[in-house]
Amino acid sequence: MSIRSLSFVPTALVALAAALPSGSFQTRSAAAVPVSSGPAAGRIVRKDHRFDLLVPKDAALVRVASGFSWVEGPLWDRGALFFSDIPKNVVMRLKEGATAEVAVKPSGYSGAAPFLGREPGSNGLALDPLGRLVLCQHGDRRIARRNDDGTLVALAERYEGRRLNSPNDLVYKSNGDLYFTDPPFGLPKWNEDPEKELPWSGVYRLDRAGRLTLLTKEVPFPNGIAFSPDKKTLYVSNADAKNAVWLAFDVAPDGTLHNKRVFFDATAWVPASKGLPDGMKVDEKGNLFAAGPGGLHVFAPDGTHLGSFETGVATSNCAWGEDGRTLFVTADAAILKVRLTTRSAGVPAGRLKSPVL
Repeated sequence: MSIRSLSFVPTALVALAAALPSGSFQTRSAAAVPVSSGPAAGRIVRKDHRFDLLVPKDAALVRVASGFSWVEGPLWDRGALFFSDIPKNVVMRLKEGATAEVAVKPSGYSGAAPFLGREPGSNGLALDPLGRLVLCQHGDRRIARRNDDGTLVALAERYEGRRLNSPNDLVYKSNGDLYFTDPPFGLPKWNEDPEKELPWSGVYRLDRAGRLTLLTKEVPFPNGIAFSPDKKTLYVSNADAKNAVWLAFDVAPDGTLHNKRVFFDATAWVPASKGLPDGMKVDEKGNLFAAGPGGLHVFAPDGTHLGSFETGVATSNCAWGEDGRTLFVTADAAILKVRLTTRSAGVPAGRLKSPVL
């Protein structure tokens, strides 16, 4: 159902919906989709000389798979890319030269009744310190871990007795604490949904002991989340068409957040571009590769816009893969990739001892 037909959505959310991907409302086959090393899937725009140190002059953004619905949460592990197809309620596995196949189903909604919203499935994916798959589950409104036997166990689903909205994206800190965002996008009527129990959208920390802490409720639509390489800065995107910004917070030694500030404001890009500030990753030097209006944008640690990969479609997220110098991009209904000079911060996921599935 198109959000444009929902009379209950406030004006601000209508503006937000207008910037969301067309793929969110499409119905496509859930069958496995062949991998194709396709043609260039956008153009590379260089804004600053520092971009040339990160992206080779002959780099190309290419399509490697397509035909999905709305893809998110890319994660590399052991020679394969895993990602969520949110409307289809599945996690897909994609290997070079093979066919994309369903790896987890259902991935985000396990209820018996038909889901009434647009996005029942998992969104962000991560590996815990033991290499197990952790999912942001929209429909079930929780953070869950997939055990070795394939069962899913809830890690966080309530805050002070009230159900979470719909966890969206997540990132582990080096000490094992899990940080995640919780906007209303997985609820059928978003902020107006009668099942919404929390009067805010939040950014949370789940510590190693299982304690859940609300870090901030001052971000109206928290979406993507990432740490700087030294873990002293946390970046959070705000998926709001009227305030399309990436925010930065100082991370105190106790893990709490302070000194909220605008890292980059892309509100002026929204009218002419598809998409909103979304998922992101950081390279070894602290440069931010951030999905947002028009594609994937690269920002220096000082907030300078270095350049962009303009996809022409709503672009949701990215992930380091292969040897740590390949960046995979989830763009509407397709998977793209580009080879870079820079590389991921930290140890590539594919080097972990335990396979994700």
